[in-house]
Amino acid sequence: MKWSSDTRTKVINTLSHAAGWLLFFSLIIGFLSNSPDGSTHIFSRLFSPPFLIFYGVYLTLFYSNYFLLIPKLFFKKNYAVYFFIIICMFAAVYFIKPFDRLISMNPPPGGNPPHRMDMRTPDGPPPRKPFGSPVKKDINSIILFVTVWSLSSVICIIREWRGTEKRALQAETDKVNAELAFLKSQVNPHFLFNTLNNIYSMALTGNEHTAPSIMRLSNIMRYITDEAGEDLVPLENEIHCLQDYVDLQRVRLNNRTHVDMKITGDTTNRRIAPLLLMAFVENVFKHGISSHEENTLTIKITVDEHTIQYYSRNRIFSPTIKEERNGTGIANARKRLEHLYPGRHFLDISAGDGFFTVQLNLKA
Repeated sequence: MKWSSDTRTKVINTLSHAAGWLLFFSLIIGFLSNSPDGSTHIFSRLFSPPFLIFYGVYLTLFYSNYFLLIPKLFFKKNYAVYFFIIICMFAAVYFIKPFDRLISMNPPPGGNPPHRMDMRTPDGPPPRKPFGSPVKKDINSIILFVTVWSLSSVICIIREWRGTEKRALQAETDKVNAELAFLKSQVNPHFLFNTLNNIYSMALTGNEHTAPSIMRLSNIMRYITDEAGEDLVPLENEIHCLQDYVDLQRVRLNNRTHVDMKITGDTTNRRIAPLLLMAFVENVFKHGISSHEENTLTIKITVDEHTIQYYSRNRIFSPTIKEERNGTGIANARKRLEHLYPGRHFLDISAGDGFFTVQLNLKA
Protein backbone atom coordinates (compact mmCIF):
# COMPACT_ATOMS: atom_id res chain seq x y z
CA MET A 1 0.00 0.00 0.00
CA LYS A 2 1.36 3.40 -1.02
CA TRP A 3 0.74 6.17 1.49
CA SER A 4 0.41 9.83 0.64
CA SER A 5 2.80 12.40 2.06
CA ASP A 6 0.20 13.66 4.56
CA THR A 7 -0.58 10.13 5.73
CA ARG A 8 3.10 9.33 6.25
CA THR A 9 3.54 12.55 8.22
CA LYS A 10 0.59 11.73 10.49
CA VAL A 11 1.83 8.19 11.10
CA ILE A 12 5.35 9.42 11.91
CA ASN A 13 3.98 12.07 14.29
CA THR A 14 1.77 9.53 16.05
CA LEU A 15 4.62 7.06 16.48
CA SER A 16 6.92 9.84 17.71
CA HIS A 17 4.42 10.92 20.37
CA ALA A 18 3.84 7.32 21.46
CA ALA A 19 7.58 6.68 21.72
CA GLY A 20 8.12 9.91 23.64
CA TRP A 21 5.45 9.14 26.22
CA LEU A 22 6.65 5.56 26.56
CA LEU A 23 10.14 6.83 27.33
CA PHE A 24 8.83 9.45 29.75
CA PHE A 25 6.70 7.03 31.75
CA SER A 26 9.43 4.38 31.65
CA LEU A 27 11.86 6.83 33.26
CA ILE A 28 9.34 7.59 36.02
CA ILE A 29 8.69 3.90 36.63
CA GLY A 30 12.41 3.19 36.62
CA PHE A 31 12.97 5.96 39.16
CA LEU A 32 10.35 4.54 41.49
CA SER A 33 11.50 0.92 41.09
CA ASN A 34 14.54 1.28 43.32
CA SER A 35 13.96 -1.53 45.78
CA PRO A 36 14.88 -5.22 45.45
CA ASP A 37 11.24 -6.07 44.85
CA GLY A 38 10.50 -2.74 43.24
CA SER A 39 9.71 -4.08 39.79
CA THR A 40 6.95 -6.33 41.07
CA HIS A 41 5.76 -3.62 43.42
CA ILE A 42 5.53 -0.95 40.71
CA PHE A 43 4.09 -2.95 37.83
CA SER A 44 1.36 -4.32 40.05
CA ARG A 45 0.12 -0.74 40.58
CA LEU A 46 0.43 0.73 37.07
CA PHE A 47 -3.34 1.18 36.91
CA SER A 48 -3.85 2.29 40.49
CA PRO A 49 -5.46 5.73 41.13
CA PRO A 50 -2.12 7.55 41.78
CA PHE A 51 -0.69 6.31 38.49
CA LEU A 52 -3.88 7.12 36.57
CA ILE A 53 -3.91 10.63 38.05
CA PHE A 54 -0.26 11.04 37.06
CA TYR A 55 -0.95 9.92 33.47
CA GLY A 56 -4.03 12.07 33.14
CA VAL A 57 -2.50 15.26 34.56
CA TYR A 58 0.55 15.37 32.33
CA LEU A 59 -1.16 14.06 29.20
CA THR A 60 -3.88 16.69 29.66
CA LEU A 61 -1.28 19.39 30.24
CA PHE A 62 0.72 18.45 27.13
CA TYR A 63 -2.11 18.06 24.62
CA SER A 64 -4.31 20.89 25.87
CA ASN A 65 -1.31 23.19 25.43
CA TYR A 66 -0.30 21.55 22.13
CA PHE A 67 -3.70 21.49 20.40
CA LEU A 68 -5.68 24.28 22.09
CA LEU A 69 -3.82 26.84 24.14
CA ILE A 70 -0.86 27.54 21.85
CA PRO A 71 -2.79 27.52 18.51
CA LYS A 72 -5.99 29.20 19.76
CA LEU A 73 -4.59 31.68 22.26
CA PHE A 74 -0.82 32.17 22.04
CA PHE A 75 -0.64 32.33 18.22
CA LYS A 76 -3.72 34.61 18.26
CA LYS A 77 -1.80 36.94 20.63
CA ASN A 78 -4.22 36.40 23.53
CA TYR A 79 -1.26 36.27 25.88
CA ALA A 80 -3.12 37.36 29.04
CA VAL A 81 -5.71 34.58 28.73
CA TYR A 82 -3.06 32.04 27.80
CA PHE A 83 -0.80 32.70 30.77
CA PHE A 84 -3.80 32.94 33.13
CA ILE A 85 -4.82 29.40 32.11
CA ILE A 86 -1.24 28.16 32.46
CA ILE A 87 -1.02 29.63 35.97
CA CYS A 88 -4.29 27.93 36.89
CA MET A 89 -2.97 24.62 35.59
CA PHE A 90 0.25 25.20 37.52
CA ALA A 91 -1.72 25.76 40.72
CA ALA A 92 -3.79 22.65 40.08
CA VAL A 93 -0.66 20.53 39.64
CA TYR A 94 0.86 22.03 42.79
CA PHE A 95 -2.15 21.04 44.87
CA ILE A 96 -2.82 17.68 43.20
CA LYS A 97 0.86 16.70 43.48
CA PRO A 98 0.70 13.81 41.00
CA PHE A 99 4.35 12.87 41.37
CA ASP A 100 4.21 13.04 45.19
CA ARG A 101 1.30 10.60 45.22
CA LEU A 102 3.49 8.05 43.43
CA ILE A 103 6.31 8.56 45.94
CA SER A 104 3.98 8.17 48.92
CA MET A 105 2.90 4.74 47.72
CA ASN A 106 6.45 3.51 46.99
CA PRO A 107 8.78 3.68 50.02
CA PRO A 108 12.55 3.59 49.53
CA PRO A 109 14.60 0.39 49.96
CA GLY A 110 14.38 -0.88 53.55
CA GLY A 111 11.75 1.77 54.41
CA ASN A 112 8.47 1.24 56.16
CA PRO A 113 5.16 0.98 54.32
CA PRO A 114 3.32 4.25 53.91
CA HIS A 115 0.65 3.32 56.53
CA ARG A 116 3.29 2.78 59.23
CA MET A 117 5.27 6.00 58.77
CA ASP A 118 3.65 7.68 61.80
CA MET A 119 4.32 4.82 64.24
CA ARG A 120 6.86 5.46 66.96
CA THR A 121 9.55 2.92 67.73
CA PRO A 122 9.88 1.65 71.30
CA ASP A 123 13.31 3.24 71.74
CA GLY A 124 12.95 6.66 70.14
CA PRO A 125 11.13 9.14 67.93
CA PRO A 126 9.24 8.11 64.83
CA PRO A 127 11.31 7.42 61.70
CA ARG A 128 11.97 10.28 59.27
CA LYS A 129 9.75 10.55 56.22
CA PRO A 130 11.30 9.25 53.04
CA PHE A 131 12.51 11.50 50.19
CA GLY A 132 12.77 14.58 52.34
CA SER A 133 10.24 17.26 53.19
CA PRO A 134 6.97 18.08 51.36
CA VAL A 135 8.66 21.12 49.81
CA LYS A 136 11.04 18.80 47.97
CA LYS A 137 8.11 16.76 46.73
CA ASP A 138 6.36 19.88 45.42
CA ILE A 139 9.51 20.82 43.50
CA ASN A 140 9.44 17.42 41.75
CA SER A 141 5.88 17.98 40.53
CA ILE A 142 6.68 21.56 39.48
CA ILE A 143 9.81 20.46 37.56
CA LEU A 144 7.76 17.90 35.64
CA PHE A 145 5.09 20.53 34.96
CA VAL A 146 7.64 22.97 33.52
CA THR A 147 9.29 20.19 31.48
CA VAL A 148 6.07 18.93 29.91
CA TRP A 149 4.75 22.45 29.27
CA SER A 150 8.03 23.55 27.67
CA LEU A 151 8.21 20.48 25.41
CA SER A 152 4.64 20.87 24.19
CA SER A 153 5.18 24.59 23.53
CA VAL A 154 8.43 24.06 21.62
CA ILE A 155 7.04 21.19 19.53
CA CYS A 156 3.89 23.16 18.69
CA ILE A 157 5.88 26.27 17.73
CA ILE A 158 8.18 24.20 15.52
CA ARG A 159 5.15 22.54 13.88
CA GLU A 160 3.57 25.95 13.19
CA TRP A 161 6.84 27.34 11.84
CA ARG A 162 7.24 24.40 9.48
CA GLY A 163 3.62 24.72 8.37
CA THR A 164 4.07 28.44 7.71
CA GLU A 165 7.24 27.77 5.74
CA LYS A 166 5.52 25.05 3.74
CA ARG A 167 2.54 27.30 2.95
CA ALA A 168 4.85 30.12 1.90
CA LEU A 169 6.80 27.77 -0.37
CA GLN A 170 3.58 26.40 -1.87
CA ALA A 171 2.27 29.92 -2.45
CA GLU A 172 5.51 30.89 -4.18
CA THR A 173 5.38 27.74 -6.32
CA ASP A 174 1.76 28.41 -7.29
CA LYS A 175 2.64 32.00 -8.15
CA VAL A 176 5.55 30.92 -10.36
CA ASN A 177 3.43 28.25 -12.09
CA ALA A 178 0.64 30.74 -12.72
CA GLU A 179 3.10 33.28 -14.07
CA LEU A 180 4.73 30.72 -16.35
CA ALA A 181 1.33 29.60 -17.62
CA PHE A 182 0.48 33.22 -18.36
CA LEU A 183 3.79 33.79 -20.13
CA LYS A 184 3.30 30.66 -22.23
CA SER A 185 -0.14 31.85 -23.25
CA GLN A 186 1.44 35.07 -24.53
CA VAL A 187 4.02 33.37 -26.75
CA ASN A 188 3.33 34.23 -30.41
CA PRO A 189 -0.27 35.38 -29.96
CA HIS A 190 -0.44 37.04 -33.38
CA PHE A 191 1.67 34.80 -35.62
CA LEU A 192 -1.30 32.42 -36.02
CA PHE A 193 -3.47 35.14 -37.51
CA ASN A 194 -0.72 36.35 -39.85
CA THR A 195 -0.05 32.79 -41.01
CA LEU A 196 -3.73 32.09 -41.62
CA ASN A 197 -3.98 35.26 -43.67
CA ASN A 198 -0.97 34.17 -45.75
CA ILE A 199 -2.41 30.69 -46.29
CA TYR A 200 -5.76 32.24 -47.24
CA SER A 201 -4.02 34.43 -49.82
CA MET A 202 -2.14 31.42 -51.22
CA ALA A 203 -5.35 29.43 -51.42
CA LEU A 204 -7.04 32.19 -53.39
CA THR A 205 -4.19 32.26 -55.90
CA GLY A 206 -3.80 28.48 -56.07
CA ASN A 207 -0.25 28.59 -54.70
CA GLU A 208 1.48 25.20 -54.57
CA HIS A 209 2.69 25.89 -51.03
CA THR A 210 -0.83 26.04 -49.60
CA ALA A 211 -1.14 22.38 -48.54
CA PRO A 212 2.40 22.13 -47.03
CA SER A 213 1.80 25.40 -45.19
CA ILE A 214 -1.41 24.06 -43.67
CA MET A 215 0.45 20.92 -42.57
CA ARG A 216 3.24 22.97 -40.98
CA LEU A 217 0.74 25.15 -39.16
CA SER A 218 -1.04 22.02 -37.96
CA ASN A 219 2.25 20.66 -36.61
CA ILE A 220 2.92 23.88 -34.73
CA MET A 221 -0.56 23.97 -33.21
CA ARG A 222 -0.31 20.31 -32.20
CA TYR A 223 3.02 21.01 -30.52
CA ILE A 224 1.65 24.04 -28.66
CA THR A 225 -1.42 22.08 -27.56
CA ASP A 226 0.24 18.82 -26.55
CA GLU A 227 3.69 19.75 -25.29
CA ALA A 228 3.86 23.45 -24.46
CA GLY A 229 2.26 22.77 -21.08
CA GLU A 230 5.23 20.66 -19.96
CA ASP A 231 8.17 22.06 -18.02
CA LEU A 232 10.69 20.48 -20.38
CA VAL A 233 10.33 18.88 -23.81
CA PRO A 234 12.72 17.04 -26.14
CA LEU A 235 14.98 19.51 -27.93
CA GLU A 236 14.29 17.77 -31.23
CA ASN A 237 10.57 18.57 -30.94
CA GLU A 238 11.32 22.20 -30.17
CA ILE A 239 13.60 22.47 -33.20
CA HIS A 240 11.01 20.84 -35.48
CA CYS A 241 8.50 23.46 -34.33
CA LEU A 242 10.98 26.25 -35.09
CA GLN A 243 11.74 24.81 -38.52
CA ASP A 244 8.05 24.63 -39.38
CA TYR A 245 7.67 28.23 -38.28
CA VAL A 246 10.64 29.37 -40.37
CA ASP A 247 9.34 27.45 -43.39
CA LEU A 248 5.96 29.17 -43.03
CA GLN A 249 7.71 32.54 -42.97
CA ARG A 250 9.85 31.69 -46.00
CA VAL A 251 6.74 31.35 -48.14
CA ARG A 252 5.87 35.03 -47.75
CA LEU A 253 9.44 36.35 -48.22
CA ASN A 254 10.56 38.09 -51.40
CA ASN A 255 13.72 37.31 -53.31
CA ARG A 256 15.71 40.02 -51.50
CA THR A 257 15.48 38.29 -48.11
CA HIS A 258 17.39 35.09 -47.42
CA VAL A 259 17.17 32.82 -44.40
CA ASP A 260 20.29 31.10 -43.11
CA MET A 261 19.17 28.59 -40.47
CA LYS A 262 21.65 25.98 -39.20
CA ILE A 263 21.34 23.29 -36.53
CA THR A 264 24.59 21.68 -35.41
CA GLY A 265 25.39 19.12 -32.75
CA ASP A 266 23.60 16.10 -31.31
CA THR A 267 20.06 17.11 -30.32
CA THR A 268 18.96 13.67 -29.14
CA ASN A 269 18.33 13.07 -25.45
CA ARG A 270 18.41 16.80 -24.73
CA ARG A 271 15.56 18.77 -23.20
CA ILE A 272 14.54 22.42 -23.15
CA ALA A 273 11.67 24.59 -21.92
CA PRO A 274 8.99 24.65 -24.66
CA LEU A 275 8.65 27.69 -26.92
CA LEU A 276 11.56 29.39 -25.17
CA LEU A 277 13.34 30.25 -28.44
CA MET A 278 10.23 31.14 -30.40
CA ALA A 279 10.12 34.75 -29.20
CA PHE A 280 13.63 35.36 -30.55
CA VAL A 281 12.95 33.62 -33.86
CA GLU A 282 9.70 35.52 -34.31
CA ASN A 283 11.52 38.78 -33.61
CA VAL A 284 13.93 38.06 -36.49
CA PHE A 285 11.08 37.97 -39.00
CA LYS A 286 9.14 40.76 -37.35
CA HIS A 287 11.87 43.39 -37.77
CA GLY A 288 14.38 41.95 -40.25
CA ILE A 289 12.43 41.92 -43.51
CA SER A 290 12.63 44.55 -46.25
CA SER A 291 11.06 44.55 -49.68
CA HIS A 292 13.66 47.00 -51.02
CA GLU A 293 17.07 45.89 -49.70
CA GLU A 294 19.07 42.71 -49.74
CA ASN A 295 19.10 41.06 -46.34
CA THR A 296 20.07 37.80 -44.68
CA LEU A 297 18.36 36.47 -41.56
CA THR A 298 20.75 34.30 -39.55
CA ILE A 299 19.51 31.73 -37.06
CA LYS A 300 21.90 29.19 -35.53
CA ILE A 301 21.38 26.57 -32.84
CA THR A 302 24.48 24.77 -31.60
CA VAL A 303 24.34 21.86 -29.18
CA ASP A 304 27.36 20.50 -27.37
CA GLU A 305 27.87 18.28 -24.34
CA HIS A 306 26.99 20.89 -21.74
CA THR A 307 25.19 23.79 -23.44
CA ILE A 308 22.50 24.72 -25.92
CA GLN A 309 23.46 27.89 -27.80
CA TYR A 310 21.13 30.09 -29.79
CA TYR A 311 22.30 32.90 -32.05
CA SER A 312 20.34 35.16 -34.37
CA ARG A 313 21.21 38.29 -36.34
CA ASN A 314 19.19 40.48 -38.65
CA ARG A 315 19.27 43.96 -40.16
CA ILE A 316 17.20 46.62 -38.43
CA PHE A 317 14.45 47.90 -40.70
CA SER A 318 11.77 48.63 -38.11
CA PRO A 319 12.06 51.95 -36.23
CA THR A 320 10.79 50.26 -33.06
CA ILE A 321 13.46 47.55 -32.99
CA LYS A 322 15.38 49.15 -30.13
CA GLU A 323 12.26 49.08 -28.00
CA GLU A 324 11.91 45.37 -28.71
CA ARG A 325 14.79 44.59 -26.36
CA ASN A 326 12.30 45.27 -23.56
CA GLY A 327 9.13 44.47 -25.46
CA THR A 328 6.51 41.93 -24.49
CA GLY A 329 7.99 38.94 -26.32
CA ILE A 330 11.57 39.48 -25.16
CA ALA A 331 10.44 40.43 -21.64
CA ASN A 332 8.44 37.20 -21.38
CA ALA A 333 11.45 35.21 -22.56
CA ARG A 334 13.64 36.90 -19.93
CA LYS A 335 11.18 36.04 -17.15
CA ARG A 336 10.90 32.43 -18.23
CA LEU A 337 14.68 32.13 -18.30
CA GLU A 338 14.89 33.55 -14.76
CA HIS A 339 12.30 31.05 -13.52
CA LEU A 340 13.42 27.96 -15.41
CA TYR A 341 17.19 28.48 -15.71
CA PRO A 342 18.25 30.52 -12.66
CA GLY A 343 22.03 30.91 -12.74
CA ARG A 344 22.22 28.55 -15.73
CA HIS A 345 21.82 30.91 -18.67
CA PHE A 346 23.51 33.81 -20.40
CA LEU A 347 21.49 36.20 -22.54
CA ASP A 348 22.95 39.10 -24.51
CA ILE A 349 20.74 41.26 -26.74
CA SER A 350 22.20 44.15 -28.70
CA ALA A 351 20.86 46.54 -31.30
CA GLY A 352 23.87 48.40 -32.64
CA ASP A 353 25.54 49.10 -35.99
CA GLY A 354 22.28 48.54 -37.77
CA PHE A 355 21.90 44.92 -36.62
CA PHE A 356 19.81 43.21 -33.96
CA THR A 357 21.73 40.31 -32.35
CA VAL A 358 20.69 37.74 -29.75
CA GLN A 359 23.11 35.35 -28.05
CA LEU A 360 21.66 32.82 -25.60
CA ASN A 361 23.55 30.06 -23.81
CA LEU A 362 21.69 27.46 -21.74
CA LYS A 363 23.38 25.03 -19.39
CA ALA A 364 21.32 21.91 -19.76
